Amino acid sequence: MSLETLASRAVSAGYGALCMRASQVGVHSDPTAVREAAGVLQKYGLKVTMVTGDFDIVYNNDAGPGCLRRITRYLDLAQAFDAPLLRVALKTQGDIPWAQRAADEAAERGLKLAHQCHTQSLFETVDGILRTLRLINRPNFGLIFEPANLELCGQSYGPDTIRCLAPWLFNVYLQNQVLKPDGKLTLLTWCRGPVPFDLLPLHQPGGLDFSAVFEALAANGYDGALTVHQAQSEHEEVGEMIRAAADYLRQRQLS
Repeated sequence: MSLETLASRAVSAGYGALCMRASQVGVHSDPTAVREAAGVLQKYGLKVTMVTGDFDIVYNNDAGPGCLRRITRYLDLAQAFDAPLLRVALKTQGDIPWAQRAADEAAERGLKLAHQCHTQSLFETVDGILRTLRLINRPNFGLIFEPANLELCGQSYGPDTIRCLAPWLFNVYLQNQVLKPDGKLTLLTWCRGPVPFDLLPLHQPGGLDFSAVFEALAANGYDGALTVHQAQSEHEEVGEMIRAAADYLRQRQLS
């Protein structure tokens, strides 16, 4: 899907911003392509909430933390879209000093870095998230709260967890799922091994307890982006999914 098509559908469904991924534009992109993409978003009046600059970060593979070692290119990309936040990746304790240096460079430009709650990373469990954030110890390094990944790792994603993580919440990613032994999808975790599950439409009951999540976010003063991180289900047309997710979240805006 072209960025033009995506932007048009997003605006039509009532979204106010996009989360920019490397599948559209990344550090691998020609500068002309970056400028053209920024122009498309300006044309549709869409902001960019966050930039993920390469595919290794998205895939959360062993090369993901490489972004921390060459952060300047990623910061340039974020600024090209006037995005306040850049997603990064950490896999080992040895990545922490690089995260600190990257955060310091980002701070010089008024930008923030964040790591998603994610399987097979230092941000897999709540204890690991808290420990790593405290070791990094930078006010502009925070968390992309993603309850589905926490559930896959057997972690609570409810009010107590949100209260603990609240000082570091920079973004919220939302996708719906149900864990089941015969699930069609499986993700490997460090803490539980392979975990099977099925994806559900964001608005479908029986998956994650989003009502509890929204209430806890509001209670802890979260006023950042709610990002639809939802894959298209086999029974949904993509345009239908885009609009249904927006309608669902609009009805449950944080107050």
